[in-house]
Amino acid sequence: MGWQLQSVPELDDDQFERWCVLLESRIGMQVAPHQRSFLQIQIARRVRELKFTGFDEYFDYIQKGIPGLMEWRQLIDRLVVRETSFFREPDSLEFVCSELRRRMAERSLEGGFDVWSLGCATGEEPYSLAMELNNCFEASGLAPQFSITASDVSQQALQQAKEAVYSSRKLEKISQENIQRYFSEIEPGFWQVDSGLQQRICFTAINLLDLAKVPMVPMDIIYCQNVLIYFRRWRRREILDELVTRLKPGGILVIGMGELVDWSSSLVTRVADNRVQAYLRCE
Repeated sequence: MGWQLQSVPELDDDQFERWCVLLESRIGMQVAPHQRSFLQIQIARRVRELKFTGFDEYFDYIQKGIPGLMEWRQLIDRLVVRETSFFREPDSLEFVCSELRRRMAERSLEGGFDVWSLGCATGEEPYSLAMELNNCFEASGLAPQFSITASDVSQQALQQAKEAVYSSRKLEKISQENIQRYFSEIEPGFWQVDSGLQQRICFTAINLLDLAKVPMVPMDIIYCQNVLIYFRRWRRREILDELVTRLKPGGILVIGMGELVDWSSSLVTRVADNRVQAYLRCE
């Protein structure tokens, strides 16, 4: 008889702590006590699928050689929460568009408008940004001059984002005008993002713990929504300290409301807008 999911014992306190330490050291993910059951279920499924004898054998396996590294990536795809949707943060999206419109009015778009979407998951956020930015350019009668870098730690999520195919349910928050403009139904109930919009976005794998090692051109907008909540407060500060160095002079960092309320940096000032939590890079 093969290994059965129900036969696996629960993670004991020591095992749970080992997994928490490993996840935080590798990707910065903090596992709260109430997430213990979720962690156990996901690990147990991989133990069953790979026919290991238990949690400890699997734990040792993922730390050895290339096979272990490849399996680690498989596990991360299951553990990283990718709850997202199109136009999830309308106030933040409108804020970015207002900044673009201001620059267009001031004729200060030399070199284009570069945006970085962190924790992009399966792509809904960067595609929402791309639709809004493209609409702004078209409304102004200007040729689109923007690019979006979209990053995530999950290779599987990035692959889905690159494929750019979404179910009808996923499109429920998108206006009919935007659906007609930027999507085509490729089969009943499934829609493909317009290829021209796709070409505006570069999807890439980035671990936020390795930001200092990531080469990247300075950005006009760094859009970091609902990402910092997975990290400890001191690490959130480290991430933000690194991100602001990647802004162009006059660039703006946008984070989720309340994700870190007591952070400050000499490189930026808080934007006076109660709808969003954003920081302007000093000139």
